[in-house]
Amino acid sequence: MQSNKLRMAIRATAAVAVFGMAGQASAMKIIGDKDHMVDLKGYEIDVYGYARLNASYDIDEDISTSARAGDFSKVNTGAAEDNEATGFFGADAFQSRLGVQAMTPQGVKIVVEGDFRGSGGGELRIRHAYGEYKGIMAGRNWSNYISFVGFIPTLDFDGMPGNAGSQFRTSQLRYTNGPVSVSLEQPFNFASFIDQDTTTDLDDIEQKTSLPILTARLEDRAGAVSYSTAAFLRQIDYDTGTQDDSAISYGAFGALTVAVTDAVSLHGVVNYVTGGDIYLYRSGDNYAVEYGYVDSSGSIELISGYSASIGASFDLGGGRSINTGIGMVDVDWDDALRDLPASAGIGNKQETNTSAMINYQWSPVKAVTMGVEYGYYMVDEVDGDDGDASRLMFAAQYSF
Repeated sequence: MQSNKLRMAIRATAAVAVFGMAGQASAMKIIGDKDHMVDLKGYEIDVYGYARLNASYDIDEDISTSARAGDFSKVNTGAAEDNEATGFFGADAFQSRLGVQAMTPQGVKIVVEGDFRGSGGGELRIRHAYGEYKGIMAGRNWSNYISFVGFIPTLDFDGMPGNAGSQFRTSQLRYTNGPVSVSLEQPFNFASFIDQDTTTDLDDIEQKTSLPILTARLEDRAGAVSYSTAAFLRQIDYDTGTQDDSAISYGAFGALTVAVTDAVSLHGVVNYVTGGDIYLYRSGDNYAVEYGYVDSSGSIELISGYSASIGASFDLGGGRSINTGIGMVDVDWDDALRDLPASAGIGNKQETNTSAMINYQWSPVKAVTMGVEYGYYMVDEVDGDDGDASRLMFAAQYSF
């Protein structure tokens, strides 16, 4: 579901409260009405967002996290799958969102946006906070190593394995010229190195951030085909004070959305990453696999993986649609299994995460969207254990 921005006239006192410009209030004059963008002496203000309820019913076992998204780390495997409670309901409004976009008379765009998924749910978190001028963007925004081309519309807030890129936001400096964009970004650091045997000196090694990640993306459209491809380079290193090493992580994806007819669209994505983390989205326990590990000689060995997704959307008219798809991510643990001791627990690592879903969405009136979704989640571990879970979701979104 996409937010439907409502352009509003805001009184000068409200503008002062939002932007903290009390000293300039007397200099501001409003032009416009409730159906148009505000002009405060050349400033254009757009307030947008939505209130949203997500509700889920986990059929086999409780795998929900905040915003009622499905969590691969909660899918039981092996013998644990035979001893689990069934039937769990939950609902929350943590996905609800509020944003402000401003355009200055000089052409500077400023965006500040948040939702309530912070600290596991219920606390305000910053999603976006950036400025942009003549193609130069600085601040917190979607990673440049991402695309919503090939994206399969889901009710699950976290989406599917196999989506293009990181699917998260980070602080960065980006330059865009037409369909090409490049960036220097703060690495996510969701994951770290795999712990080794506790008897070694390299246990609990923390990854050191020495340089920003470099990304480049090409995204455009040719007729009925939308396409995107991106790549990144990143230095991963550690330094214990007595031992250190570094390695270059890299990844790339390609994504397509093809409008077969006015009513039918097909989506597809393929990814490959060496150096893991959230750049191989929904890998490992749920979001990010470890970057790699340090072998007995002190050298960094990176973990590789790939992912893919394919889906279709059907526009039924009248604000109604059906979306369906399947996605998977697979991690190569062979070298880690060979090089690390049994105490590292590689056999229990999640090798493949797979999900499939189908949803029906409808809009009973303008700015209101509702939907129901069935989702199937499956986990395969290195040691051969596996597990699966099914769930239902309902969502109601009221946008402004």
